[in-house]
Amino acid sequence: MLEVGKKAPDFNLRDKGGKEVSLKDFKGKKVVLYFYSKDNTAGCTKQACGFAELYPHFQEKGAEVIGISKDSQESHLKFAEKYQLPFILLSDPELQAIKAYDVWHEKNNYGKTSMGVVRTTYIISEEGVIEKAFTKVKAAENPEKMLSQLVSS
Repeated sequence: MLEVGKKAPDFNLRDKGGKEVSLKDFKGKKVVLYFYSKDNTAGCTKQACGFAELYPHFQEKGAEVIGISKDSQESHLKFAEKYQLPFILLSDPELQAIKAYDVWHEKNNYGKTSMGVVRTTYIISEEGVIEKAFTKVKAAENPEKMLSQLVSS
């Protein structure tokens, strides 16, 4: 996990529609940047739907929500349409941002070891600095917790 107070690494990734998105596009806005393992899995769907439900409140606070996984643009498009996700989903199949944000780690699942994304959320300031960092977050609780963190930051 990256340290609070450090400059957040920039990235250039494509969204579900193929548009290139960079962190620097959001200068002047807070960004809630969350990394998740896979579209349409139970935990990731709960987390995404939670962010979708609270999205108007994030916007009221001047924050943008961005989700990143290694899924394809097509997968993100289907996921967003299926659950009416109004925020940005970015595809990172080359692990550019995933590795830059130090969320690619060895995981042990039912005795099987593999590399994967550790569910992590960063709050990035208007100037592009990491304000808060949360690792191994609980998917269902993450959106509400991030909204409350914005209120108190």
